[in-house]
This record gives sequence, C-alpha cells and structure tokens, in this order.
Amino acid sequence: MDLDTIMDGADRFAAYVEELTSVIGHADRAAPLRDYCAGLLTAEGRKSVEPMAAVTAPAHVSVQHQKLLHFVGEGRWLDERVLAKVRELVMPAIERHGPIEAWIIDDTSYPKQGTHSVGVHHQYCGQLGKQANCQVAVTLSIANRHASLPIAYRLYLPKDWADDAERRDKAHVPEAIGFKTKPQIALAQIRAALAAGVARGVVLIDASYGTNTAFRTGIGALGLTYVAAILSTVKVRAAADPNDRVSVKALALGLPNHAWRTIVWREGSGAPLRSRFARVRVRIAPSSGAAGRTEETLLIEWPPGEAVPTKYWLSNLDHRISFRRLVDIAKMRWRIERDYQELKQEIGLGHYEGRGWRGFHHHATLCIATYGFLISERETIPPSGPRGTGRFAKPAIPGGYRPRGAAAPTPTAHPQLDRNGPLQNSGCDRPDAATMPMLRTQISTKHATQLMTQ
Repeated sequence: MDLDTIMDGADRFAAYVEELTSVIGHADRAAPLRDYCAGLLTAEGRKSVEPMAAVTAPAHVSVQHQKLLHFVGEGRWLDERVLAKVRELVMPAIERHGPIEAWIIDDTSYPKQGTHSVGVHHQYCGQLGKQANCQVAVTLSIANRHASLPIAYRLYLPKDWADDAERRDKAHVPEAIGFKTKPQIALAQIRAALAAGVARGVVLIDASYGTNTAFRTGIGALGLTYVAAILSTVKVRAAADPNDRVSVKALALGLPNHAWRTIVWREGSGAPLRSRFARVRVRIAPSSGAAGRTEETLLIEWPPGEAVPTKYWLSNLDHRISFRRLVDIAKMRWRIERDYQELKQEIGLGHYEGRGWRGFHHHATLCIATYGFLISERETIPPSGPRGTGRFAKPAIPGGYRPRGAAAPTPTAHPQLDRNGPLQNSGCDRPDAATMPMLRTQISTKHATQLMTQ
C-alpha cells in the first residue's frame, strides 16, 4: 500500500467525522468525537476507553482517558441527531446499488457478570442462547442487497428497573423513559423512521416479535408490509378450509406433495442457497377475537432431510407476488446477523464498561457511526474498487464535502414490488476481509504522522 492510499483513506475518515461534528453540539466535542471513532477503528482487542486512549494519545494516556470517558459517559449530545446524520451520509452509498428494500427489527444482547449496569436483568440472552444476566437493545436497520445499517438503537429497560427509583437514579435513566415491551419499543422506532421520511421497505422480524399479533397489526396500521417469522404453535384457518383451526405446523404437515417447491433465493459463497417451501393463504385464528381478520400468506420452509418444517412466516404482501420473490424477501433478514457480528467483533459494540444510560447509548451510536464509515468505504478499498471514489472526499469548495466521481442518486421511496420480474443478484456482498486492517493502517499511520509534526 503506498503512502497516497494510506493518507487518502484517513482523509476521508476525517471528512466523515467532521460532518458528524455539525450535530454534536459544542466545538470542544469535535476532538473527542474524532478520537473515539478513530479508537474504535484502530485499537486492537477490547475497545474500552483505556486502550482507545492509548492508541489515540500515547503520550497523554491518562488525560485522554478522562476526556473520552467524559465525552461518552457524560456528554449531553443527542444520539438521535448523530444517528440521523449517519443515515444521511451513508444512505447514498447504499442506495447507489438499489433502493432500500427492507426494514429489519431485531434485538441484540450483551452478557454481564454484575447487576449494576443499566438494564441488566436475568433474561433471554441471544448471544449465549439461554437465560442469563444481560442487557438487551432493540434495533431498526435499513437494508438492500448491497448493505444494511442500524438507524435506531434503544436499551430495553425491564420492569424491575423501570420501577426502581434508586437504580434509575444511579444509572441516570431519563425521567421520560418508562417501561415498554420490546415490540412497543420497535413500533416507536418504526413510527420515528416514517416521520423522518426514511425510504420505506418491507418490515422483517423474527419469531420473538412476529408471533405478537398486536405488533404485526400495528405495522399494518402504519401502511407498511411485513414478512414476520412466527412460532410453529400459532393457530390459523386456511382460506380453503375456514372451519378448521390448526397450528401452522399441523397445517404444513398436512399439505400435499405438490404444494412444495424447491427455490433458490440467492447465491452463497460456495453454491446457490436453496430449500423447499410452501405457501398458503390463511387467517390468523386466536382463541378469541378472530372475527374480521384479513387473509395473509403463510410461508413455510421444510428443508430436504429434515423430519419436520423448520421455519414459518406470515406476510401481508400482495398475494400475487411471485413465490421466489417472497422467499427472497423473507431471507433478507440474515443481513442483520452479520451486521451485529461485525459491530461486536470488529468495532467493539459490546465493550463499553460504564454503567449509565447515556454512556451505553453514546457508545453504541459511535460504533454505528464508525460502521457506517466502513459501509461507505466498501468500494474504495482494493481489491473491491479503485481508490479515491469514496463518499467522503476533500471539499470541492470551502465549507462542504461531496462524493468523488458520479453523484449519488437521490434517495427514493420503496418501489412497488415486481410480482413477476427477474430477481437481482442477492449474493452476500459484505465488506472485504481486508477492509478493517487496511483502514486501521491508514488511520493509524495518518495519526502517527500528525503526532510527529506537532
């Protein structure tokens, strides 16, 4: 890698962070913002404040440690404004490859040994796959086949915490924050995204949210479509046999052989990904209140070799949508799993060691901001593409930044789904494995050069 390449990536990072300073508030927050984001990219191992201070100010580690700690733990800047700015900066890079197709609701968990960190409770921990002491954050991400980006992030505060004035006070939980279930938090995030004019997509949700009828109804009431995973025990009435109330598993087991089709939904790293699917028009059939339920499509997956079906989804998408397209959309939810793997392993999303509400959210916001920069850089890191075509270039005129090369397209609303048209290639288009170490080299070298010239 030549020096021009190294400095070019670091300059784009500096330009990106400078854009974020416009919503961070006081000018004295600009330096810790830059250093914190740089630390998340360049520190090896655990991304807690001390190692980030060591790599961003090696001659003044103690002072830098206090600055970064205060900035993330006590700084009175607004997460919502920073995340909105990140979305504004990164969406053109995502939409250059096609419109937003999906909004993905999920939650992510962080195991904790103690009980004092805000929101820690004995609850299901997805990272461990069992009940454990952990924190859980509810998230909303936007996605297409090129990339995905979290745009909303909120800690779930269990009722024991929400009702405990002493614990709330110690963790500095804002007075306005009361108890909300995870689906209630997710629905509020969806409403906020609509109010902000975010390009719409099909809402994708896993079974822990999708089985909640009120949540699905709330999404539909907002004029949005969804593909919601559900549990096998959910009761429905098939449109062809409305008098028979059965579980979706029982319905699936009773389907004739000709109802099942093998469908390829995207190219995998080694071979096309395919499985066996069936779809049936149904109405949800709870034990009470079933009257007036609209028809939905039940999508079922039963992979060859499995004894029983493995996955079930309910969708309010147009029933005329092609079978393959429906499967393709349902399977887009995999993107969020990769996002959080990278955010945790590469950016240090779960490494914050503070106990307070503000610090928990500030750290996550800056991790997402840093991850957004990587998304915008995806095409600029060899061998993915040519150098110098990134979203954040040196200003063409004083006081402003704009993309190099072709201008990014204006964000567009989610288009009407093509019911029968050809599918675009929906392969796994993730950042190259070399992206992170290359950017670390770029930014670390730039920082070292600046220190030598001071």
